[in-house]
Amino acid sequence: MGLESLTVPDGLSARVPAEARGTGRDDVRLLVSRGEQVSHHAFRALPALLRAGDVLVVNTSATLPAAVNGRLGGEPVVVHFSTRGDDGRWAVELREPDGAGSSRPRPGGPAGAEVRLPGGARLDLVRPLAAGADRLWWAEASVQVPELLGRYGRPIRYAYTLRDQPLSAYQTVFALPSPDGSGSAEMPSAARPFTARLVAELVSRGVQFAPVVLHTGVASTEAHEPPYPERYAVPATTAWLVNAARAGGGRVVAVGTTAVRALESAARATGPGTGPEPGGRWVVRAAAGWTDLVVTPERGVRVVDGLLTGLHEPAASHLLMLEAIAGRPALALAYEAALRGRYLWHEFGDVHLALPDDRR
Repeated sequence: MGLESLTVPDGLSARVPAEARGTGRDDVRLLVSRGEQVSHHAFRALPALLRAGDVLVVNTSATLPAAVNGRLGGEPVVVHFSTRGDDGRWAVELREPDGAGSSRPRPGGPAGAEVRLPGGARLDLVRPLAAGADRLWWAEASVQVPELLGRYGRPIRYAYTLRDQPLSAYQTVFALPSPDGSGSAEMPSAARPFTARLVAELVSRGVQFAPVVLHTGVASTEAHEPPYPERYAVPATTAWLVNAARAGGGRVVAVGTTAVRALESAARATGPGTGPEPGGRWVVRAAAGWTDLVVTPERGVRVVDGLLTGLHEPAASHLLMLEAIAGRPALALAYEAALRGRYLWHEFGDVHLALPDDRR
């Protein structure tokens, strides 16, 4: 079975958080692939699968209650607040309520339209975020958006989930609030299974944690578009930890595709010439700003050795990143094994750890 022909049955969607299905967040399954070798574990076995000197790169962006009800003319809409711009505007997606607590796509815009929000607030649509695409729009709000979300917002929910969940269900153990109220419209979900106990056990075994920030925008669950530009930051301490691990033989394992995007955006060539030529190498520098990086097999990865991530739909652009890290044959075998083993998909589902093949 190739990746193109892979289909995920509806019954494999994780419809509630792990703690509603078992004993805790780390009560999910972990599929491990090392090259074309595949093995099956409980997530809480992760410390035994990593080594002293490995570095786990984690995204500390907090999840926002980014969905708010509104009205556009006489039409009810759900506003998904995606990304805060440098000028204070927000990129938003308007969706149509589906009558079951979730929403479905609707045409974007139009420009100049006014969306009425709870508490007398107003949202004015200015222009599409990107030429030729009208799903996301830059919009100006009449109030401070973080305060609006804190009072009237709820986590974004898609149709495969069974019911609304509290915001706490969408926060990872690494989440830190941003001083300006920015955050992720959708949870950096690869880190969700971590617990404080598991982090302590990993640290006691010599595994280090390195934080980055990447505020995720609203994904397109229907069209699987590549990610739009997102704000990120890689601190100097993280750059040092990653470079030291690579120099000392440790593995750099990104927790989630967002951590890969942030870290790879901060990679710089050093040594002779301007690229990774003989005598040159890639290093991570402290960096912050916006990234539109899409990691593909053609580009490859420069500073990431492994990836811990959820299971992605066959059409999702994230699979290109996984292919860049694991290789297409290994990725196809891993996903076939996940289907046979009835692993659960989406943000409340099981996880996949792709590690380099130590035999190579």
